[in-house]
Parts: sequence; C-alpha cells; structure tokens
Amino acid sequence: MGYVLEGKSGNWEVVCGLEIHAQVISESKLFSGARAAYGGAPNSQVSFVDAGFPGMLPVINRECVAQAVRTGLGLAAQINLFSRFDRKNYFYADLPNGYQISQFAHPIVGTGTVEIELQDGTLKNIGITRLHLEQDAGKSMHEQHPGKSVIDLNRAGVALMEIVSEPDIRSPEEAGAYLRKIRQILRYLGTCDGNMEEGSMRADVNVSVRKPGEDFRTRCEIKNVNSVRFVMHAVEAEALRQIALWEAGEEVRQETRLYDQARGETRSMRSKEDAHDYRYFPDPDLLPLVLAEDDIAQWKSKLPELPDAKRRRFCAEYGISFYDAGVLTAEQAMADFYETVARGRDARLAASWVTGDFFAAMNRSGATLENPPVSAAHLGGLLDLISDATINGRIAKDVFEEMLESGKAADAIVATKGLRQVTDTSAIDAAVASVLALNADKVTEYKSGKDKLFGFFVGQVMKALAGKGNPALVNEAVKRLLG
Repeated sequence: MGYVLEGKSGNWEVVCGLEIHAQVISESKLFSGARAAYGGAPNSQVSFVDAGFPGMLPVINRECVAQAVRTGLGLAAQINLFSRFDRKNYFYADLPNGYQISQFAHPIVGTGTVEIELQDGTLKNIGITRLHLEQDAGKSMHEQHPGKSVIDLNRAGVALMEIVSEPDIRSPEEAGAYLRKIRQILRYLGTCDGNMEEGSMRADVNVSVRKPGEDFRTRCEIKNVNSVRFVMHAVEAEALRQIALWEAGEEVRQETRLYDQARGETRSMRSKEDAHDYRYFPDPDLLPLVLAEDDIAQWKSKLPELPDAKRRRFCAEYGISFYDAGVLTAEQAMADFYETVARGRDARLAASWVTGDFFAAMNRSGATLENPPVSAAHLGGLLDLISDATINGRIAKDVFEEMLESGKAADAIVATKGLRQVTDTSAIDAAVASVLALNADKVTEYKSGKDKLFGFFVGQVMKALAGKGNPALVNEAVKRLLG
C-alpha cells in the first residue's frame, strides 16, 4: 500500500486534486492593453476596462489564447476548437466589475495527462481535467492604514490559466511532485515564469480522506498556497484534521480554508460555494472563441522539446543515467548549459562535472545560469585538458577553483602555473625508485603480503611529482618496480 495516515480506527487514504493558477506570460492583460508586468507603482498599470468603467468593452488578447493552447499541447491535452467566456458573479472590493470573466462550461483545453516521478523512482500519471482562461483580481491590503483598506488594481485583468487536476494525488509527496512538474513544463514552454514568491503561480488544494476502497468523502479546498513545500504541508495538515473529525463522529463540512504556515494548520475561511452560487452566464460582450486547426498546428510546430522528451534523449544520446538526465533537464537553461559542455566531448565526464563541482560552485556563490561562476565554454575547455591527458583529475580540481577565482580559461592557468601532467616514464620511474628507497621497510611489508600498502606508494609518488603524475603511468610504474 502507498502513503496512508494512521488514525485510531486504522489507516486512512488521502485524496487530493490541485487547481493551479498560472499567470500567462504576455505583454498586456487578457482583455485590455494595460501592461501585465510584475511590480510597478500601485494602480499604474490599469486601463478603464480593468477598473470597471461603464461602457468599456473587453477585447481578447490573441497571445494569451496562443499561450493557453501551447500549454494544453504541452500537457498532452485536448484542445477545444470552440470555447466560451462566462461571467462568474461575486463581489470583492478588488474586483471592480463585480464579476470575473472566466470559462466554465466550455474551457479552451480539455483532458490531458502529466507524468510525475517520486523519490523512489516510481512514475505515476496524474490526469488533467481542464485548463481554462480567466482574469485575475486586484489586491486588497489592510495594513497600510489603521482604519482603511487600500486597493492595487495592477493585477486586475491579468491573464491566468487555471489548470485543474483529477483527484489522482494520494500523498503530500505526489502533490509536490505534480506542482513541480507543471511548473517545469510551463517554464519550458515559456507560458508562465512559475515564480510562486511573486504570485505568478499559486495553487488551491482540494483534500479529502477515506478508508481504503471507499468512495470519495467530503472535500475541503485550501486557497492560494504559494510554495511547493506549503502545498505538501497543507495536504497533510488538512488530512489529519479531517481524520480527527471523522473519528470523533463528526462530519467534515465542505468549505474553503486557508493554510496558516506559522502554525502548520488550516483555518476556515468561508463555506464552499457551488457553481450555481456564482450565477455563471455567457459574457454578452465576448463572442465565443473559435480556433482554426491551422493555428493549432502552427503553434504546435513551434513548441520546444519538453522535459520528458529531453530527458529520454539525453539518456540515449549521451549515455548518462536516467537520474542524471532528470537533474540536468530540471530547467531549460541547465539542459542548454550541459549540452554546450557535452557536445563533442565525453558526455558522462561532462555530466559528472556539471552535477558535481559546477553545481557545488553555484550553491556556494549563489550564482545563476544567466551569470554562471564558470561559462560553459570554459568548463568544456577544462574537460578537453583532462581528455587529452594534459592534466589529471586531481589537478583539474585545483584548476577549476582557480577558474572560479580569476575567471581565466583552464589552458591559460595550466600554462602559467606549469601544471601540465607528467607523462615522461623515465621521470616517473625515477620518482618511484626514490620513494621505494626511502620506504624500504614498507617495501618489505608489501612483499610479505600487505597489499594495501600499494596505495601508499602511489600516493607518495604523486606527492613527489607535485600531483602532476599521470595516474595510469604512476600505477603501472609502481607495480612494475615493486614486482
């Protein structure tokens, strides 16, 4: 059995589905020409349409439609040639019209599938129910004045894609893996930047629990969770809360809740609305959206290679492990960096250096791939020196550290510091002879059966050669002269 939570009455199974709200990458908003960029002075990116002025009519942004279709294609989902915008009626102070333009009965994208990978390597498919376009609301703030709330409408009207999953998620780990995978796909596609700290991606988490084999029980929705870690915590906290209620003989009420990250618990926000509470009806100011097959084909032809396909190609083309391929394709920029280093070189050696010393340098320095601590070209140059036996692996570590400090290319550092590998067999033989003469007692011990001393002799020879000896030649010479 997979992930279960233990209660007084036995095991309970978690049932979870996510509604991910992803801000569309677009210069302007969904129905107006106002800028959609993050930040800006409050209320500086607001049109009359966004502010709900009478007589202002929405006009659909073609690029937002294209981005939604690209996302649907990336999720292996059905693209609906006919879709429609509806008015979802509810009042918030930061929703000037008193309704949100969304899609309800006829979304632009239908069912699809996403494959997630768990820590133990298990692969699982999570179903996508739908993806629809809608406009974001503004932001209400309550801490700027002791007796008033203030409104920033910069976000009002910004295009969102709401990606709704099937209730296929069965653990906090699966919820986190699913959210990370959706974020990865959208970033590869360039349809959402996935910046959860800035609010351009957030999740509503639907959670229920049941005894294994039972039908679904009542679910609750935790709104606006803005990190993968908090989504995972919210799933577990809400599941434990519901188990406690059921086992106490109480009912779980369907409601909307908030996750309190400081206390690690969910709190009631309001009773859960059903669709009829929002009084959906077709927006009279917007015609139905009808897509042409040719447009969809054109958008599909320009899709980038997506992470799952890239990972499989890295394994086949470069001969690296499935795990390493997953690490190297986690971000598009990282995959591009690795390919630049690996192309025409020992790809496994490249993977080892990128995931090892290069990643460690990134973590130490806090650098990004936009401004890496060592360029792909310089790292590739270092690998060339290893491959052609100019330097050995031990010296390469020192050269890499010098590259980090000076920004110089590896060949320049090797030339300046005289680090070229010693491959002169006569010089290596002389060093081995000297070491054996200085350690005659250990030679006797080695010949009497203490084979582990072989490593000692190799280490002493490498030390005598200032670390620059060719390891294979040194090993061969020590073995020969000891014999």
